[in-house]
Amino acid sequence: MTGNVGKITNRRILRVAVPIVLSNATIPILGAVDTGVVGQIGLAAPIGAVGIGAVIVSAVYWIFGFLRMGTSGLVAQARGQGDVPETGAILMRGLIIGASAGVVLILTQVLIMAAAFRISPASAEVETMARQYLSIRLWGAPAAISIYALTGWLIAMERTRGVLLLQFWMNGLNILLDVWFVLSLGWGVAGVASATIIAEYTAVMLGLYLARQAFSGSQWRNWGRVLDPVRLRRMIEVNGNILIRTLLLQTIMLSFMFVGAGMGDRTLAANQILMQFLSITAFALDGFAFAAEAMVGNALGAKAIAELRRAAWLSTQWAFGVSLLLGATFAIFGGALIDAMTTAESVRIAARAYLPWVALAPVIGVFSWMLDGIFIGATKTREMRNAMLQSAVMFAVIAWGFVWAFGNHGLWAALLVSYVLRTLTLWRYYPRIEAEALA
Repeated sequence: MTGNVGKITNRRILRVAVPIVLSNATIPILGAVDTGVVGQIGLAAPIGAVGIGAVIVSAVYWIFGFLRMGTSGLVAQARGQGDVPETGAILMRGLIIGASAGVVLILTQVLIMAAAFRISPASAEVETMARQYLSIRLWGAPAAISIYALTGWLIAMERTRGVLLLQFWMNGLNILLDVWFVLSLGWGVAGVASATIIAEYTAVMLGLYLARQAFSGSQWRNWGRVLDPVRLRRMIEVNGNILIRTLLLQTIMLSFMFVGAGMGDRTLAANQILMQFLSITAFALDGFAFAAEAMVGNALGAKAIAELRRAAWLSTQWAFGVSLLLGATFAIFGGALIDAMTTAESVRIAARAYLPWVALAPVIGVFSWMLDGIFIGATKTREMRNAMLQSAVMFAVIAWGFVWAFGNHGLWAALLVSYVLRTLTLWRYYPRIEAEALA
């Protein structure tokens, strides 16, 4: 053992995972409040403008999600190696990337809006309001993207209570300001956007405080180290591979939605409702995947093969148990949840017909999600990219045949097969992680 790694226990895994699950629970609440507040204005256009604007901003920011994952894996390994200065330098690199990317988005916001509304046209009234929303929201880009780096650092350091506090502060303040700006001051769509960027910038300040250990020495301003070409190239390589992998994954999910849309409005609506079940699954299992990121990376950095295996095994056991609970919940209560989400009887009937696939999804998908966490912690991102490329190609072939033969049932079956393909292709590369720990 060459570095620092503690004993991997069930308590340690839960200490990392549970705060992530709780913090994820605040995300849909914020979206509901945003919609509900502008809904009090009594007009349809503001609701549509906030909805479209939020989707556009989320899609743009999502591109930089690699910064969270890449920072997490690199910091976890540096921590395992006992290289405390490097953990601070990695965070500084992430913050520089986040701030720089945010400035680029601000400077190119006119182009972003032009492209977005060409792809997703809206009425003149909605587009005008959505542009107002975006022209404010995009000024928060440096903060919003930097939060990815701060979150990744906190996860790698196993300080997920800090992540929970960060999310509670950001989303809680956002909600309070929403109510004040829109309902009391009458700012409308501009009030929703202003509330968000204030919450984002204050969250960055809180995040910097929570990550203050990274700035306790001089490493964060040691520009020779922070801007070291070898380390920068390594970070760019890790993040670039994650970006490609995520784009491929998003292509699979978008293909699912687009193919479903071609089957009619009722099927599209049913699929959209059932996709919310998958979102719940992702929120619930993220905590255990993040625990695997931190602990596998920590153990790999320390060259502690036994603890690496234990981190992967125990975190996956917990995730599998939760996936069984989710699957059973969807199977038993899924019909009632569907009824709560729509009053359209034809959509209810259609959604119930495909509910068994959703009940199976957590149990079948859990291994692919956990392997993602393990590979991110090990920073084996080239393998992740290659595995996802192989999975995406195989999915395209299988989905074409399944949909042709079985319609929407075939589409859902193909989605579950994609989870199996991701598991198998990643598992094929797993021995490389253990080989590095033994090297």
